Amino acid sequence: MAKRADAKPRVRSRDALDQAVSAYLDTLRYARRAAPRTVSAYAGDLAEYGDFLRARGIGALSVVESDTVGDYLLSLRQRGLAPRTITRRRAAIVGLHRHSVGIGLVSFDATRNLEPMRTGRRLPHALPLEDIERLLAQTLGEEPLKLRDRAMLELAYASGLRASEITSLPLEAIDLEHRLLHVVGKGNKQRLVPFGGAAARALGRYLEAGRPQLSRGRAEAAVFVNRFGRQLSRMGFWKVLSGYARQAGLGGRVSPHVLRHSFATHLLAGGADLRVVQELLGHASVTTTQVYTEVEREHLREVHRHFHPRP
Repeated sequence: MAKRADAKPRVRSRDALDQAVSAYLDTLRYARRAAPRTVSAYAGDLAEYGDFLRARGIGALSVVESDTVGDYLLSLRQRGLAPRTITRRRAAIVGLHRHSVGIGLVSFDATRNLEPMRTGRRLPHALPLEDIERLLAQTLGEEPLKLRDRAMLELAYASGLRASEITSLPLEAIDLEHRLLHVVGKGNKQRLVPFGGAAARALGRYLEAGRPQLSRGRAEAAVFVNRFGRQLSRMGFWKVLSGYARQAGLGGRVSPHVLRHSFATHLLAGGADLRVVQELLGHASVTTTQVYTEVEREHLREVHRHFHPRP
């Protein structure tokens, strides 16, 4: 059937992501007087980044998570893009998120905890088991907030949930008897995630003695609440974890996503199947999970270099 001569092409309506990108490019163009070629390159980079986010059902920076940005950068490496190109695209993304926080469009910078750019493949940062133990030891105590924090950190390490999945986890999603979590992840995909006895004991103690004092009778659906009985935010989770990491002498590189990395790395080191880890993490593609196998290989190489008499 022939098209009508006066028919106009359909144009996608601008969403919150488009508005954030437009505001950032205007700042580069008029306030910072960036070179036209730089603005043009950043515009192309951010257009592709936007396509990546929308393919995952994300139309606003306010719901972008740190691991989403990491997944995108990893996809660039898997496509074989030149390091200089990846560095520029990374700079464009970081600039966009920081600018959006600065002008109040979003409250959380998903690029804040990105590791520095390195030549070659960027591997996830995972804590060794002894550092995990030191971290968890800082949460010992019977005060309501201590009970909450221990349960939250134990569960994060035991399940590998994303920060947003931990903070939004509803009470009805916990099967304490069978040690299972019913998780709704990205794209509203549901998965069952088991957790171990240490997390179950900490969670049970918090639900029995900690949460009732914090919730103060409020009808809050989320498992983890703040001192006012409301759902703990992702930033609140990050601050809690960072505080305990400093107390444990682990420095400032510990974020909720580091616990997720540690969960996956330690499972693979113990012999877990890659496809099982993919399912537990909620990755849409196994290629995203495969980066952890390189982490384990690098660990083995480091052990060999350190201990073999002829490294």
